[in-house]
Amino acid sequence: MEKIQWKPLLLSILISLGTGTLAGLLTSGSMEKYQTLYHPPLAPPGWVFPVVWTILYFLMGVAAYRVYVSGNDDTKQALLIYGAQLLVNALWPLLFFKLDAYFFSFIWLLLLFDLVLLTARCFSMIDQIAGKLLIPYLIWLVFAGYLNLAYLIHNLFN
Repeated sequence: MEKIQWKPLLLSILISLGTGTLAGLLTSGSMEKYQTLYHPPLAPPGWVFPVVWTILYFLMGVAAYRVYVSGNDDTKQALLIYGAQLLVNALWPLLFFKLDAYFFSFIWLLLLFDLVLLTARCFSMIDQIAGKLLIPYLIWLVFAGYLNLAYLIHNLFN
């Protein structure tokens, strides 16, 4: 990795954090709703989500930056897949919190996981560190899947 290119780095981080901000604005009140939901074992308090997501969006932005400045021929395709996963990511909270579509949001989360896994693979082929920066995101999505599935099952049987 060469010298840091600050403008592309900041833009990349802002795009990523902006996705989270947009999702948060579209789902205002979601943490209040979270407090009313069934909490399976290991469910964190509501304040954990914005902290974790801020960290994850920051890592995504750094990863995308590393791919962007790599000069690799596959950069454009990798960043298109990255953009697709950002879009899918931004829509999940709408499905879950605004539409109460727990089944569909779980399926959507599986799609998101697949897109992030594909993004991580594409990023890794261009820049191994960029791919590794997405590992915490993948782990968090597994945990989010556990929570989403728990809410789905609880609502089906109660």
